[in-house]
Amino acid sequence: MDNKEHQVKNTFIYLLPVIIGNALPLISLPIFTRILTREDFGLLALVQIYAIFASGLANFGMTAAYDRNYFQYRSDNRQTAQLLYSTILFVLLNFVFLAVLTYIFKETLARFVTGSYLYGNLLFFSFCGQFFFSISYYYLSFFKNSGTAKRFTFYTLFISFTNFAISLFLIVYIRTGVIGLVYSQLFSGMMIFCVLSYKFSKKFKPSFNRSIFFESLKISYPLTPRIFFGVISTQFDKYMIGLLTSAGGVGIYSIGQKVANIIFVFMTAVQNVFSPQVYKKMFDDRGKNREKNPESLGQYLTPFAYIVISVALVIALFAEEIVFILTPPAFHGAIDIIIILSMFYGFLFFGKLNGNQLIFMKKTHVTSFLSMMNIALNVGLNIPFIMKWGAVGAAWGTLLAGLLSGAISFAVSQHYYEIKWEYKKVGAVFSIFFLSAILMIILRSVSTGYEVKIFVKLTALILYCILGVKLKVISMENVMLIKNMVVLRRSS
Repeated sequence: MDNKEHQVKNTFIYLLPVIIGNALPLISLPIFTRILTREDFGLLALVQIYAIFASGLANFGMTAAYDRNYFQYRSDNRQTAQLLYSTILFVLLNFVFLAVLTYIFKETLARFVTGSYLYGNLLFFSFCGQFFFSISYYYLSFFKNSGTAKRFTFYTLFISFTNFAISLFLIVYIRTGVIGLVYSQLFSGMMIFCVLSYKFSKKFKPSFNRSIFFESLKISYPLTPRIFFGVISTQFDKYMIGLLTSAGGVGIYSIGQKVANIIFVFMTAVQNVFSPQVYKKMFDDRGKNREKNPESLGQYLTPFAYIVISVALVIALFAEEIVFILTPPAFHGAIDIIIILSMFYGFLFFGKLNGNQLIFMKKTHVTSFLSMMNIALNVGLNIPFIMKWGAVGAAWGTLLAGLLSGAISFAVSQHYYEIKWEYKKVGAVFSIFFLSAILMIILRSVSTGYEVKIFVKLTALILYCILGVKLKVISMENVMLIKNMVVLRRSS
């Protein structure tokens, strides 16, 4: 199988858990939004702010260090195992320490985050569930980096189906309330971590290496401030909505973010295909008597930009239909939030590459500075925007802060490691996307008839497909490649 066919195949394999993983929450959303209130979703979003922060602190930036160093030690199975187990042991010890502190001060933390000490258990178990999902990343990352996409897909689907089944049982049958969503994440996360730990212990003998660990630590510890700043940057909007408006406003914003986040999850799945190749190209090119970054790297990434933005475009165009179908009228305020955040998540495509560039060059300390800048912009824009326009204002503030900080981060990353982008082609992709999304917001604000809106939506899709043909992303060669893969898969 040639390299192109292999990557196309892996793309579909990685997309399978994304499609199913996002379909399951969308299937459950019409059920949960008719049992749980906007306030319930708001409380869940607020306690997850602490869960994400504490889980990130436990990981201590090791996810980025592991991804980078895997390729440094990939040729030696013993060192590969030592990198994996040294990382996991360190992260587990961090979790135990933080879990004890969280349990002791859970009521105080709950009062600070949600405004009431009554949600201490919700906060504590939310942290535990978030952590076990995050620590399984190291096992899944091994599958991703080693190119064993089928195993990555199998275990990711296992998590999704287990979480889906348990949450339905607890919410619909047992009627546990919103904490059922937390319990389902905790149970499924613990289950997959135990299964993967057992499987890997049979493949790799548990062993540790101090020098390998400290080498990873040198890369990861400058990222620690980024954890704090990153949580404020990504979760500050919800906290301020709860502080300045209500938990119900947080719930509306959370639903909108949940739908728009499909773009980010999809982007992460696509990144599982291109990120290992980017690192591989960077390491292979290092030390050769040519430019640091060959022209081919930018050309390699253009089709991925088109594919990622195609999903963002569809969600931005059809946000109204998605919300009307999936939720009762009390949640329809999420429509504009979805469109705005779709633009934000789409622009994060460049942020995915910025991280690769800085980590490869071991400039992780720069990311902390960039995170501080992003946080300042996010806070500075969100406070007045939320005070003026509530949850929709938070979405606009997040988008504007993301555009400004993203542009600066892009320039800094290019300075350390230049990727020669195909600017005209990538610019055309993002131009159609942003203009279409903004046009949908304008048409909604002036109460345009649905016939006009559907015409605009279809026109935008046609223009994007034409662009795909010109970029040779949509081509007979690629169509036949996919067709042959499907036929071979059915016959095998």
